[in-house]
Amino acid sequence: MITTSIKSKLPNTGQTIFTVMSVLAKKHKAINLGQGFPDFDMNEDLISLVHKAMKDGHNQYVHMNGLIELRETIADKIFYLYQSKINPNKEICITPGGTYAIYTALTSLLKPGDEVIVFEPAYDSYIPNIKINGAIPVLIPLTYPEYKIDWNLVKDKINPQTRMIILNSPHNPTGTVIDKNDIEELRKIVFGTDILILSDEVYEHIIFDGIQHESILKYPDLFARSFIAFSFGKVYNCTGWKIGYCIAPPTLMKEFLKVHQYNCFSCNSPLQYALAQYLQNKNEYLQLGNSFQKKRDYFNVIMAQTKFKAIPSHGSYFQLYNYSEVSNESEIEFAKRLTRNAGVTSIPVSAFYKEGKDNKVLRFCFAKKESTLNEAVNRLINYFSLGKNNFIKNI
Repeated sequence: MITTSIKSKLPNTGQTIFTVMSVLAKKHKAINLGQGFPDFDMNEDLISLVHKAMKDGHNQYVHMNGLIELRETIADKIFYLYQSKINPNKEICITPGGTYAIYTALTSLLKPGDEVIVFEPAYDSYIPNIKINGAIPVLIPLTYPEYKIDWNLVKDKINPQTRMIILNSPHNPTGTVIDKNDIEELRKIVFGTDILILSDEVYEHIIFDGIQHESILKYPDLFARSFIAFSFGKVYNCTGWKIGYCIAPPTLMKEFLKVHQYNCFSCNSPLQYALAQYLQNKNEYLQLGNSFQKKRDYFNVIMAQTKFKAIPSHGSYFQLYNYSEVSNESEIEFAKRLTRNAGVTSIPVSAFYKEGKDNKVLRFCFAKKESTLNEAVNRLINYFSLGKNNFIKNI
């Protein structure tokens, strides 16, 4: 038998925490509040439009950049929301999901030895995407428990090798959002440099408490050096569709497309025909913030029966809870115990740090039906009540 010796490009990378916890959830029939996907149905009208597109014969390749009608509708939406004029022919590319857009943006310009500033806790694809391109992730912790950017730390890390800064707002996993002060600090840091920005804005519409989303698209000086990633899956409750898009100025999009054309080339055609029409209904994305804020608020109300302490979330699908009054276990061990014994799955926030920082915090996804959230909290209460370890308040 002949064996081939290989040297892994990602030797320290294994299965994602989402795969690990979802497999465990399935094994123990747990309610999965770990992975970020809704458990309620998407809009039937959009499903019908996809079916119609298929029946109408829209099943072959569309343009490499994406269906032009969809790109034009996206450009109209961006102008409506952010008063930014985007060229649908030169500045938009439809992608198989937001994560693909992030990977392609990084791959299109990073070279070995380049440094990329990443704020932790960070969405788990960033660091492997950087490393596989031979670049170096420079990790800066967000201040706990507010999870804000310390811009003085950022300034200290800037050097001639700094090639890019990755932003994510609304933020996964913490639910925090950047504000105008963050934008001004970012402007000061990148002014007069060749530093690029990658802005992950897949939760742009899922933002709460009257806060405005500070998209990089609102700021022409920052957009001129930026890739911006978006997701239709997060907007229309169809995460399994894996379809999104990237916005970038022509010089950056040209490089993006060089990678895209030999990787994906063209995305699912019927979905694009359907989205081009459905996206024209502004209310479908404008109402998302209020809709998900109600779910966040409801989840926090019922979780208030426990000793889990909510850390404010102002956007995304996610709510963090500190459990230090409940257990001294590590985040990963406690999350696994809740899955095995209580039948509720969460994600340890330590998994979003390269070195596994442990603040006794778990991430729960509240993008679920009320019945699902009720059952999850009831399971937690019942489990800890049986254990008599002082988990429940006012009972």
